[in-house]
Amino acid sequence: MRILVTGGGGFLGRHVVERLLARGYEVRAIGRSPQPDLQAKGVEFRCGDLTDEKALHSACSGMDAVFHIAAKAGIWGHWESFYLPNVIGSRNIVAACKANGIGRLVYTSTSSVVFNGRAISGLDETMPYGRHWLCHYAHTKAIAEKETLAANDENLKIIALRPHLVFGPGDPHLLPRILESAIAGRLTMIGKGKAVVDVSYVGNVADAHLDALDALVQRETAGKAYFISQGEPVELWSWINRVLEALGYAPICRKVPLSVAYSMGLFFEIIWTLLQRAGDPSMTRFVAVELAKNHFFNISAARNDLGYVPRVCMEEALKHTVDDLQSRGF
Repeated sequence: MRILVTGGGGFLGRHVVERLLARGYEVRAIGRSPQPDLQAKGVEFRCGDLTDEKALHSACSGMDAVFHIAAKAGIWGHWESFYLPNVIGSRNIVAACKANGIGRLVYTSTSSVVFNGRAISGLDETMPYGRHWLCHYAHTKAIAEKETLAANDENLKIIALRPHLVFGPGDPHLLPRILESAIAGRLTMIGKGKAVVDVSYVGNVADAHLDALDALVQRETAGKAYFISQGEPVELWSWINRVLEALGYAPICRKVPLSVAYSMGLFFEIIWTLLQRAGDPSMTRFVAVELAKNHFFNISAARNDLGYVPRVCMEEALKHTVDDLQSRGF
């Protein structure tokens, strides 16, 4: 089987590529920067942008299936910087698949598409898409997921996956940013510090992608979105402190009420907008809510329809993650 992976050089993309190669598939990847190490493993790598229709059509030529993983992630930035790669880019991928007669597409979404500012405790995919968006990433991914799934038909079978808080070896965002804030003395618990959340080990998320491809090939499962996680929610701040202590840092004990953090987030958002500052604000309203309230999901549908099983347990996942962070100087 010949597979195209968008974002194949990224955090999750690399883990998916490794699994595809292990199966003996022919893999082509597309991303913004050359990846000589992947090419050395036999991956055909092409440089290209999600907004470049011609590059995507060319990359899709001759492929049997596509994993669309690439996206613009983050908590802050201009609307267009998220809309173009996430929405327009996904439209371009769907169009390229259909133009090239590709029959299967696995789209990497996010659980944030159902963000509504409230606590989410064990709900499933019957939840409606979010509203009152506080984050362009979540908003644009919701638009993209909805449009992508709407393109599912007899000729192009599509599944969307919604992993939540992906961590593990190679993580460039989640835990490194938390650690940098903790080391600098800026990290503070939001709310009562008892929020229960889902986290997702990158290896398990990569496995879920191959499970989705298998489901598209072997079963009548298509046109749906699936939450993906470890299947064992954690108390967020205890989990963060566990990582900090394993790396030799002091745990976070200070607390700030959600109302204060939310107001601070609004203040920083206004300042960043007025002064057009680069980088992320120290706090945003979206981050304040996510750090203070429950957000964990029912993954029964992924288990039943895709055969998804989180093969790497939390203990093993944390060991691999801590070892990787130590090797990177944390």
